[in-house]
Amino acid sequence: MKAIRVLTIAGSDSGGGAGIQADLKTITALGGFGMSVVTAVTAQNTLGVHGIHEVPPEFVAMQFDVVASDIGVDAAKTGMLSSPEILRVVAAKIRQYGIDKLVVDPVMVAKGGARLIRDDARETLIEELLPLALIVTPNIPEAEVLTGLAISGPESMREAALRIFDLGAGHVVVKGGHLEGDAIDILYDGRRFHEFSAKRIHTRDTHGTGCTFSAAIATGLARGQEVAEAVADAKRYVAAAIRHAYRIGGGHGPTNHLAPVCPDRF
Repeated sequence: MKAIRVLTIAGSDSGGGAGIQADLKTITALGGFGMSVVTAVTAQNTLGVHGIHEVPPEFVAMQFDVVASDIGVDAAKTGMLSSPEILRVVAAKIRQYGIDKLVVDPVMVAKGGARLIRDDARETLIEELLPLALIVTPNIPEAEVLTGLAISGPESMREAALRIFDLGAGHVVVKGGHLEGDAIDILYDGRRFHEFSAKRIHTRDTHGTGCTFSAAIATGLARGQEVAEAVADAKRYVAAAIRHAYRIGGGHGPTNHLAPVCPDRF
């Protein structure tokens, strides 16, 4: 049996709902073999991020080298990359190992409001990483930071996707979960827009959905799916994980990454 090798390059969430932990659960649930490059360690639970400790850039590089040179990478995704130095190392390693199936989740702010990227890293993200991305998956606040636009609905989401595409990304998915009504995500592939809609699930247990979505897309790409198909499947997977989310902790609880694997439990 051939392994589907998916690498996540992101921060660790000690609460288990987002970051590296969510990514590895997602990759495994969808039939991939998950590997990780940890860029930061957070002290985090459902109530918020209580502390962040960045991994030294040279150790980020070492993790990348030992995994990619031995096991290999069919697709990769990035999450929390908090400093310019870490961003430059990650971009250099992606180029070195020729990883073309790259999903960039431009993680900037945690669900509870904590900033997960330094102010001086934004331009480095745009200049170094976005041009390497096959797909970029910003939510509304992240798309507003990347473009300077105020996003209020599908039309401004499309405009934001166009502007982010012009920054060098191969495809852009602007996620509409922060808006009212149905959860609408808009994909721009350089020629036309694709809209993915799902009924909104009213719950506060949505911690880690962005990480989960991008990891699911990366796993689909590693399996050989085209971009639109991988995005559609990832959206269905995230919806199932939210629908059967765990009620854990006193804040934003995690989704249930195993819900599609064990449907008989529900």
